[in-house]
Amino acid sequence: MKIQPSKHTLWLPLLAILFSGNLLAASNLKTEQAILTPPPMVPPAINRDHSAKVVINLETREQVGRIADGVEYVFWSFGETVPGSFIRVREGDEIEFNLSNHPSSKMPHNIDLHAVTGPGGGAESSFTAPGHTSTFNFKALNPGLYIYHCATAPVGMHIANGMYGLILVEPKEGLAPVDREYYLVQGDFYTKGEFGEAGLQPFDMAKAIDEDADYVVFNGSVGSTTDENSLTAKVGETVRLYIGNGGPNLVSSFHVIGEIFDTVYVEGGSLKNHNVQTTLIPAGGAAIVEFKVEVPGTFILVDHSIFRAFNKGALAMLKVEGPDDHSIFTGKTAENVYLPEGSAIQSLDNTFTKITANNKDEQIRFGQRVYEANCMACHQANGEGIPGAFPPLAKSDYLNNNPLLGVNAIIKGLSGPIKVNNVNYNGVMPAMNLNDEDIANVITFVLNNWDNAGGKVSAEQVAKQRK
Repeated sequence: MKIQPSKHTLWLPLLAILFSGNLLAASNLKTEQAILTPPPMVPPAINRDHSAKVVINLETREQVGRIADGVEYVFWSFGETVPGSFIRVREGDEIEFNLSNHPSSKMPHNIDLHAVTGPGGGAESSFTAPGHTSTFNFKALNPGLYIYHCATAPVGMHIANGMYGLILVEPKEGLAPVDREYYLVQGDFYTKGEFGEAGLQPFDMAKAIDEDADYVVFNGSVGSTTDENSLTAKVGETVRLYIGNGGPNLVSSFHVIGEIFDTVYVEGGSLKNHNVQTTLIPAGGAAIVEFKVEVPGTFILVDHSIFRAFNKGALAMLKVEGPDDHSIFTGKTAENVYLPEGSAIQSLDNTFTKITANNKDEQIRFGQRVYEANCMACHQANGEGIPGAFPPLAKSDYLNNNPLLGVNAIIKGLSGPIKVNNVNYNGVMPAMNLNDEDIANVITFVLNNWDNAGGKVSAEQVAKQRK
């Protein structure tokens, strides 16, 4: 028997339309699929002059990945990358957000987008068990650059495992065109092992609570954007960087060595600052920085809480190609001996007792002191160096094949290309003001640590290299 609709039944579709703001608003908008990009790339600028319904599909996964050479970590991610995929929408867009949790996940996940006006930034609406998809809708009311992150309990653990990314809500008038756009997010990681300790490292909750980070990195790993993965530009181009800080704990002091930011969108909002050297980015915050590159070279991007850069991994590179402009920067033009007034007639009190190493073990012990005072900042406590910047001394074929190369580098300095462990480096090491015994001791220390070949160097050998 066919059921005839009652008067009340006929009113239901109309009532649904009247009281569903999303359905009413979205019905007149053209639908488009969001373009999502992995870091450090950014989706193309939005060139429409009207709002749209934008469909975003994002997946959460738990997978093993590299956090440093020889070190692995179980990352929890959006879009299979840390940080997650970059999302770009326009002010006034209506968003349909579909969050899928891969069936292989062991944990439920969700998403809190700081661009959302609504409870939990969408976290409650997007709570998703493994093998499920959740959908919610929101309107992008406020332009700016915003962090998104997982907010499933324990929230700090989900963020610390890499669950964060950036969403850009372009203003209705758009952003000024630039030549290059890139995407970086800083994050702090907490592992059972110390920095560089090999193997699969589990998350350490106690360290996270104490805010004692083992790694502070850009885009999820040490060296993620260095060497062949460096950001690139050409002289005369304008670069825009979308910078986030996933945290979970540390504030970033973002700086590009050798550049001044022409414009900074403070905390990713509408306020613009100009001619800025370093900008603060809070945990759970972001900033947009723009600058024109006038000269070629490799520019180092760092967290200027500087031990994080050179000892924990917060270092990236921008390689700029093009002609030199000596009216802006010449490089070194001269190097001369400096003798302050009266220095030629000064004498040292030579009544002190000089302590010298009597055997190889003492050389190693004394050499360790020299290393910690003069070498460790660049070559690291474990001898691993900084990828793309300072070559490793650990398992170094360069030193093991000829230890006197290390002696000469300390005495005379070293510049230009070298190859260490089949990796090319092209930097500058200044000459060190160390005596023959200190040099012999530090080279002996290096040769007998970090799986090097062993052996020793004498002060007499060093003296010969000075001639």
